[in-house]
Amino acid sequence: MTPDAHRRSAAAFCERFAVEFPIVGAPMAFVAGGALAAAITDAGALGMIGGGYGDEAWIARQLDIAGPDRVRDGRVGVGLITWSADPSIVPRLAERGVSTFCFSFGDPRPFVSAVQRIGGRVLCQVQSAAEAVAAAAGGADAIVAQGTEAGGHGRDDEGVEHVVRSAVAAVGRFGIPVLAAGGISTADDLRRAVGWGAAGVMVGTRTYATSESLDADAAKRRLVTASPDDTVRTAVFDVVRGPAWPDGYDGRALRNALVDRWERSPEAIAADIDSERARYRAATDDVDLDQRAVWAGAGVGRIRSITPARDVIAELATGLVSGTPDTG
Repeated sequence: MTPDAHRRSAAAFCERFAVEFPIVGAPMAFVAGGALAAAITDAGALGMIGGGYGDEAWIARQLDIAGPDRVRDGRVGVGLITWSADPSIVPRLAERGVSTFCFSFGDPRPFVSAVQRIGGRVLCQVQSAAEAVAAAAGGADAIVAQGTEAGGHGRDDEGVEHVVRSAVAAVGRFGIPVLAAGGISTADDLRRAVGWGAAGVMVGTRTYATSESLDADAAKRRLVTASPDDTVRTAVFDVVRGPAWPDGYDGRALRNALVDRWERSPEAIAADIDSERARYRAATDDVDLDQRAVWAGAGVGRIRSITPARDVIAELATGLVSGTPDTG
């Protein structure tokens, strides 16, 4: 992508979503709450609340924390897992002022239609060019092309560079921007994404390691000390904690004792699943990181400290300076 083409694409995203930078905080379920979304928004990017499986009471509390003004003007949105949620949640959240949504992991079209009826804006996260075309044809305002490097749920198919390049080529006729997701932690990562044709980025693990995210400090410190080799794609956490995900999806997380035990003997865990689930619930309450998940992407090794979200966005935005993008 030429510098001029990137500036046009980035400007289109910023105008549509009323932000200064084409940077989005990933809607990490129960980690990206109202405080993190508000801090990202105030730094000039798009803050998203991780609505996950659609717990409306939890989402409502986080919307209150984010602040009604940010929500009403669309600069704080809500992300949902589409195979779990129901499109009827859209008008209910709209009654609370929500007009910006991100849909991931399932057919977004019924949700996009619901958002269009309220005059809102939609990001759709996809893992392939075919999914990007379906989302664009269905009315998405922007595409988030997620590669296997991403923390949390996704598919172990293609790397982020391939998914971005193929999505950009596939949806070019629709004239909508494509953001990169997966392993994005620094301004250099953003510059590389621009070189692949991305208008900007969605950032998850790096915003997890901030003072405003909802997890315990012990989990955040693990992100700071971990290396990319400490991450693993696995379905064990979904098997143990539930709910079961559709075929083809798993998640990237930090390796721990539960993952090691699962790899040695999945049959034993399956045979004693009730005890394993009780142990997992206790580990969540006790912040036992040997048992519970800490979702993390492959860019984790470039996270040096737990910082305020505004500093993360400011550093990333330096990757948007004018000039010839890094195409490495």
